Amino acid sequence: MDKTAILALEDGSYFIGYSFGAEGETEGELIFNTSMTGYQEILTDPSYKGQIVVMTYTQIGNYGVNDEDVESKKVQVNGFVVKETFFRYSNWRAKKSLDEYLKENGVVGIYGIDTRALVKKIREKGSMRGVISTIEKDPRKLVERAKRVPDISELNLVEEVATKEIYYWEQGDLDLLKGFLKRNNDKPLIAVVDFGVKFNILRRLYTEGAKVVVIPPYNTRETIEKLNPDAIFLSNGPGDPERVVEGIRLVREYMEKKPIMGICLGCQIIGLALGGKTYKLKFGHHGGNHPVKDLRTGKIEITAQNHNFAVDPESLPEDVEVTHINLLDNTVEGIRHKHLPIFAVQYHPEDAPGPHDSYYLFKEFVEMAQR
Repeated sequence: MDKTAILALEDGSYFIGYSFGAEGETEGELIFNTSMTGYQEILTDPSYKGQIVVMTYTQIGNYGVNDEDVESKKVQVNGFVVKETFFRYSNWRAKKSLDEYLKENGVVGIYGIDTRALVKKIREKGSMRGVISTIEKDPRKLVERAKRVPDISELNLVEEVATKEIYYWEQGDLDLLKGFLKRNNDKPLIAVVDFGVKFNILRRLYTEGAKVVVIPPYNTRETIEKLNPDAIFLSNGPGDPERVVEGIRLVREYMEKKPIMGICLGCQIIGLALGGKTYKLKFGHHGGNHPVKDLRTGKIEITAQNHNFAVDPESLPEDVEVTHINLLDNTVEGIRHKHLPIFAVQYHPEDAPGPHDSYYLFKEFVEMAQR
């Protein structure tokens, strides 16, 4: 018999459904993702730390879970909400069901609710704090708890997901062997500052021909001086970019010394370091189908996205140009310094899950590091 679960929101509303994954209680900021596939990559994306993810696509779990399609070493989301899930799955790569996977990782999920109504509520009112419980049966008590959930901007989430140790990454895409064909001493060394990096970013850099070393986001100056990389890469990650003070300081210190690229949180950090400001979006961008225009070429890229904050274009100084915009709401999706080798994109060119339209950015950065 299915066990009841309740999702309660800070606005006083609640949804009663069924439990899957771990039993218990969880809390976080509710956001929605519009990708039709890739739920395993979404679950393991460190940028979702502190959040409860609602999937807009109705059928989640039908192809199970495998050992390869992960973006970090564990599930990172605080909770998972779907319309329909599958305890029996069909895929030759699958090793277990989504339900088993969530149980192993201690993640509470709820299914069987009206996710369309929930997503409409988030779009109208913005991201909201919520609680999922399989224990408490009184929705009113859960609503009061949801009102007390800390705002995501108050949390130092990067500290929870970033590496504590320096390590070298030596895995690329099996179907693209460019990185493997170069002699090791010919590869430029790129230091990836890990604010919550996705594995596929590391795979793309390695495949394009870089030697990749991942470093913690603390004591970065000492680490950079010790390793002396050819370029610095700022990763994605969770939370408010204004809290990542050391990352902002790092960009300012090395902006005239080494090439720098950023993705997602890294883009916001670069925007702040160059003199701009950031702000929180109403409900964020989360999905694998956002159209982005390259203002330099006019080309439209279909992109994967996962961010709650954006760079304010009006705040950028004259020597920084906006290179990409989101065609859904005209928000900034890319910036570049006019004179220094620094650029960043707000979306995820490494896909996982998502389209491959933007792989060229990694090639451009590796070539910049090589020069």
